[in-house]
Amino acid sequence: MTVIERREVALVDLLDRLLAGGVVITGDITLRIADVDLVRIDLNALISSVNAQVPSPWEELL
Repeated sequence: MTVIERREVALVDLLDRLLAGGVVITGDITLRIADVDLVRIDLNALISSVNAQVPSPWEELL
């Protein structure tokens, strides 16, 4: 085993790293029967932390 294979990362540390840089999640799901689209779901999400340097976009609404 190499050092990379033995390295363990806690879930909290992984989430901290992802939120510090931001994560973009995109995806498409289509339920189709007999070449007829019945349901289509599009997902676009941005997950990021908010701090003084990156203020919340909803502060203006409150």
